Amino acid sequence: MRLYKTRTLAADACRRGDVLVNGQTAKPSREVRIGETIRAKTGHITRTVCVGGLIEKRVSAPVAAQNAEDLTRPEEYARPREKDFSSGIVRPKGAGRPTKRDRRKLEELL
Repeated sequence: MRLYKTRTLAADACRRGDVLVNGQTAKPSREVRIGETIRAKTGHITRTVCVGGLIEKRVSAPVAAQNAEDLTRPEEYARPREKDFSSGIVRPKGAGRPTKRDRRKLEELL
């Protein structure tokens, strides 16, 4: 199972501290062992994976998924689909394009 689409994205996430192996931040070059738990923040989801086997060379995604157990809670997968309307900014339908000021306020919230 691949947590990131490319190696570059995975390395950047490690440098930011978004990847934890057994509760400790991981460097991009860290080797993984069988039985370790990896927590990786990918977008709005924090995925948790337990390593079940090691692969010597690059393989297809279904084969890679057989060597890892997904421990991510179902609530994590549902989180990005939930819209956050707690910001309080509601534009009435038909109000036209947002002004530059409106767009800046929206960007601050996101």
